[in-house]
Amino acid sequence: MRPLKFLLKKEFKQIFRNKALLPMIFVMPLLQLLVMPLAADYEVKNINISIVDNDQSSYSKELTSKILASGYFQLSGYTHSFKESFKLIESDQADLILEIPHNFEKNLSRNGFEKLFIAVNAINGTKAGLGGSYLNSIISDFNQSISIKASKNTPDLEFKSIDIASLNWYNPYMNYKIFMVPALLAIIVTMIGVYMCGLNIVKEKEIGTIEQINVSPIKKHHYILGKLIPFWIIGIVVFTIGFFGISWLVYGIVPLGNLFLLYAYLGLFLVALLGFGLLISTYSETQQQAMSVSFFFMMIFILMSGLFTSIDAMPDWAQKIAYINPVTYFIEVIRMVVLKGSGLVNITKHIFIMIGFAILFNTWAIINYRKTT
Repeated sequence: MRPLKFLLKKEFKQIFRNKALLPMIFVMPLLQLLVMPLAADYEVKNINISIVDNDQSSYSKELTSKILASGYFQLSGYTHSFKESFKLIESDQADLILEIPHNFEKNLSRNGFEKLFIAVNAINGTKAGLGGSYLNSIISDFNQSISIKASKNTPDLEFKSIDIASLNWYNPYMNYKIFMVPALLAIIVTMIGVYMCGLNIVKEKEIGTIEQINVSPIKKHHYILGKLIPFWIIGIVVFTIGFFGISWLVYGIVPLGNLFLLYAYLGLFLVALLGFGLLISTYSETQQQAMSVSFFFMMIFILMSGLFTSIDAMPDWAQKIAYINPVTYFIEVIRMVVLKGSGLVNITKHIFIMIGFAILFNTWAIINYRKTT
C-alpha cells in the first residue's frame, strides 16, 4: 500500500497546487446549483393573451377578470376583432387569442352552452400546450360557477356537481425547485467525475510525467486507484457542501430518508463515474480529445437521464438508452431518498445496477491503461 500512499500524496499536491482547478471544482458547481433551479422551471407563467370581446357583457368581463387573476396570463391586447389580435401574435406580443362571440351571455343563459374560440401560437410547443391547458381549465371553472348560479336562480333545476379533493404527496406545494435541486446536484457530481478525472491522466501524457510512472514498479491498479480516490473524496465534499449548504439552507429541502443510505449510494456512483472518466483518459492522447469525448457523453447523460423529460414520455429507443445511463439511476435514487424517504428495500435494484457499472468501467480502465517501458 506504500506506492498508493505516495501516489495519493502526489495527486493531492497537484490538485491543490493548481489555482485554476480549485474554483472549477468547488466554486463553479455550487454557483450552478444556486442559480439553475431558479431558471430550470417547467411552470410557465406570464403568458401573453389577447382577448377579442365581441359581447362586452358582464359574463365576458367576468371571464376576462378570472383569466387575468389566475396569475398565469398577462393581457397584451383587449381588441374588438380577431384581425387586430392576430397582428399581436405575428409580432410576438401575444401567445394566445381568446375570442368571445356576440351574444355570449345571452346564449349561455338561455341555452346553457356557448362556443369560445382559442388560437394558440405553437412555435414554443411547451408554452402553447401549457397555456392552452391553463386557459381550458379556467374556462371550465368559469362554466361551473355559471351553472351553479343558474341552479340557484332556478329552484326546480337540480344541479349535481362532483367535488374533487387533491392531495399532493412528497411535494405538497408543487414547488418545482424541490423536484429539480436534487437532480441538479447529481449532475454536478457527474461533471466533476467525468471532466476532472477524465483530464487527469491525459494531462500527465501531455507534460510527459506519465513516462516516469510507466518505468516505475507501480502496478496498474495502484495507479488507477491513485487517480480515482482524490476525486472520489472531492466529489463527496462538493456533494456535502451543495446538499447542506445550498439544497438544505437556501432552498429548504429537508431529506426524508436515511442520509447514510444516500451517501453510500453516492460513493458507489462516484466509483462508477470516476472509472468512466479514467476510461476516457486512457483512450485520449490530448486534453482537447478528452474534453470533446467527455462533453459528448455528458450531453447524453444529462438529456437522457430524466432530468428535464420524464423517461416514460420518451420513445422506446430513447428509454433503452436512458436505462444504460448511470446518471438515470442516481437521479432516481436521490429523489426517492430525499423526497420520498425510500429505504434500502426500494433501491436494491439500483444498487446492483450501479455495482455493475462500477465493475465494468474500472476494470475496462485498468485493462486499457498500458504501461510501456
